[in-house]
Amino acid sequence: MVRHGCLDPARGGEPPLRLLFAGTPAPAVPSLDALLASDHEVVAVLTRPDARSGRGRKVSRSPVAERADESGIPVLQPASPRDPEFLAQLSELAVDCAPVVAYGALVPRAALDSPRHGWVNLHFSLLPAWRGAAPVQHAIMAGDEVTGASTFLLEAGLDTGPVFGTVTEEIGPRDTAGDLLERLAVSGAGLLVATLDGIEAGALEPRPQPAEGVSLAPKVETADARIDWALPAHVVDRRIRGLTPAPGAWTTWRGERLRVAPVDLLPGGPSPAPGEVLVDAGTVVVGTGNGGVRLSQVQPAGKRMLPAADWARGARFAPGERVGE
Repeated sequence: MVRHGCLDPARGGEPPLRLLFAGTPAPAVPSLDALLASDHEVVAVLTRPDARSGRGRKVSRSPVAERADESGIPVLQPASPRDPEFLAQLSELAVDCAPVVAYGALVPRAALDSPRHGWVNLHFSLLPAWRGAAPVQHAIMAGDEVTGASTFLLEAGLDTGPVFGTVTEEIGPRDTAGDLLERLAVSGAGLLVATLDGIEAGALEPRPQPAEGVSLAPKVETADARIDWALPAHVVDRRIRGLTPAPGAWTTWRGERLRVAPVDLLPGGPSPAPGEVLVDAGTVVVGTGNGGVRLSQVQPAGKRMLPAADWARGARFAPGERVGE
């Protein structure tokens, strides 16, 4: 469902837009693909510099840079979009608009003012809800039933610019942040193309965000992903799903970190104390503030993810032993 403005205009006699696409992670790739398949012209891609990642700490290009390489598109990777060299390149490109999807750096005023149609950001929430770096994670952790994506005109404030259009997406009871973001990346890509079509045709004007309903979604750090087993079971469940796959929910066990995959609620089931582990017939249950949840998979420190039952067999829990201490 798309709202706000006319996002499917009849195309007039205007030439296609010259675009600089700004994005970095995998969820931005569907938008780049959609723009490459559109009538608009992606003349260059702006993405974050190559970085070390993975266990081997190898230098790797961003998913957006890799897709641009495959498509033969020039890639710009300034250390900062404030760099004078990048600003000069942006001016030389003479782009009409710069669509943005999770680029990962603040765009300065000097760059914002360069394209005649500005920078159009695709954000994975229904603004003004969940402004910030982790909107999908926070929507699930908060227990929202519906979220979506918005396109808006980028300005100096944090996701505060006027909105061109939105698309909605229901949050399923077992959705993880990864599941939901994968769907939003696809539906949001269609919204982004439709928004640029509307801008090109002169049929679309952004509307200011309402002052009510503002919520913030700051980046979730690893330290924030520790499970509080004293919380109610349904809160523990949605927090773990919201933190999957990144940064990954975790607890401690015998002094070491234990990563925890999404759990199953057990209404009417056993009710151990918060953090207490019960193992029965291959089922591993951990207590919360109001009942137990069944562990599906866990990842002990330095090991791979494995079924909770296999982990419990090797752990040999003592009666009353707890995780999270």
